[in-house]
Amino acid sequence: PTPGPGVRSKKNPLKNPNGTPRAQVTFEDGILLPGYRLPTEAEWEYAAWALVGQNPSPSRKEGKRGEELITNKQVYSWSQNVNGLRDGRRGSWQGTFLANFKRGNGDNMGVAGGLNDRAVYTAPVDAFFPNAFGLYNMSGNVNEWVGDVYRPLSPVDQDDVSPFRGNKFEKDFKTADGEFEKDSLGRVKREFVTDEESKNRRNYQKGNVINYLDGDSLFVGVSYDSTAGRGYGLTTLISDKSRVIKGGSWNDRPYYLSPGTRRFLEEDQASSTVGFRCAMDRLGSPEGNGRKTGINYKVRRQNNRKK
Repeated sequence: PTPGPGVRSKKNPLKNPNGTPRAQVTFEDGILLPGYRLPTEAEWEYAAWALVGQNPSPSRKEGKRGEELITNKQVYSWSQNVNGLRDGRRGSWQGTFLANFKRGNGDNMGVAGGLNDRAVYTAPVDAFFPNAFGLYNMSGNVNEWVGDVYRPLSPVDQDDVSPFRGNKFEKDFKTADGEFEKDSLGRVKREFVTDEESKNRRNYQKGNVINYLDGDSLFVGVSYDSTAGRGYGLTTLISDKSRVIKGGSWNDRPYYLSPGTRRFLEEDQASSTVGFRCAMDRLGSPEGNGRKTGINYKVRRQNNRKK
C-alpha cells in the first residue's frame, strides 16, 4: 500500500517506508512550528494556577468532565497544599518546602543541618514538584517576564477575555519599488504601522496602542511615556517600557509566589532573579487537539416499538 501523509521510515525519518523521499512535512518535524514568544499575563496566570488540580473529577472522556468546582482557595501554583508552603502529604516528604524562595531576612535556605529549600540561589528546574499542568517553578526560583506592559490598574481597566497591553501593529516591509525585503534568515522584514495609516480602521486607530486610555496627552493627566517628559521620573517610575514580571524568585518572600502578584521591570534591564519561558500560538478547541468546541450533546435514539 502507498504510505499516507506523515508515515515515515523507522530507520530514516526523511524517507517513506518504501524508501522514497518524503514529500510531506508534518507538525512533528519541527519545521512548521509557530513562532515562540513571551506569554501574556493572562496566559501566564492560567498556566500557573493550573486549577485542573482542583477539579473534583477531571477526565479526558467526553462524557466525564469535571464539575467546575473549586473546592479550596488556592494561593500558590501547587495543589498539594493550596494555602501553605510545605508539602502536607504523609510520607518522607511531609513538611518540605514546595518552592525555592526566601523565608525571611538572611534566611535563603535555613540553617546548617536543617536546610529548608536547599538552594541559596537558583535550583535545577525539576528540583520541586510541578503544578497540575506539569509546569515547573511557576512559583519561586526566578521571576518570569510576560509580554504585557505594566499598568497598576490593568486588572480593572482591561477586557476580561484574553487581555493584553502592549500592541504595536506591524506590516510587511516593502522597498521603494514595492518589493518585499528579507532578512538574513529569509524572513520578510516587518515595520510598524503608522498612526496615519490606521486612523480610518475600525478595530484600531493608532499603530502603537501601549498607552491606550492612559490619559497620555498634552491636556489630561500624567504621561507614562518616558520621552514626553511629563510625569515619568517626577510622579511615577512606570513607563511604556515597564513590563510585568511574575512568580517570585529565590530572593523573594512568599507573598510574591502567588500567581496573582505582579511587579514590573524596565524591558531593557536584567536581574539575577528574573528569567522567562516561551509560549506558542495554537488554534483549535480550548480543551486541546481532538476535542470539539461546545457541549455537543449526543442524540439518543429511542427504540421504535412495533404497534
